Amino acid sequence: MESVQISADASKKQRYDELFPQMKGLLSGETDLIANTANFAAVLKSSFDFFWVGFYFVKNDELVLGPFQGPLACTRIQKGKGVCGTSFAKAETIVVEDVHAFPGHIACSPLSKSEIVVPVLKNGKVVAVLDIDSDKVNMFDQTDKEELERLVTCLEESF
Repeated sequence: MESVQISADASKKQRYDELFPQMKGLLSGETDLIANTANFAAVLKSSFDFFWVGFYFVKNDELVLGPFQGPLACTRIQKGKGVCGTSFAKAETIVVEDVHAFPGHIACSPLSKSEIVVPVLKNGKVVAVLDIDSDKVNMFDQTDKEELERLVTCLEESF
């Protein structure tokens, strides 16, 4: 598969529904973690025009930057720090309407306004987090939370 087709005029939920089988097909049969997370980030960024999409991998109990799409990013994030570190520590998705109102927010880019972080689990343990930023306040909602949690299951075989 060399491209992903998403209806521009579809609702957010419909766009995720169209994306899921395509993402599953794109990643199936490929077990390389870097290849799959790189394509995953690229597909999400282009399909939804997010400001920043990327992964942080758990290494030695901290998060280390992995493949991403967007401007320069923080390289390491401590467990429990910022939105990514909090998602890692709690093993749960965190939706932040306004990053400037989140206690301890790590400002990798001053253009980031809202954020969603989804933990990637393997055997019940966080192995990575998917981090998505928007340059608009209040960009992410329950639909994004549910659908991104569903989408990260496409990566399970990579870890």
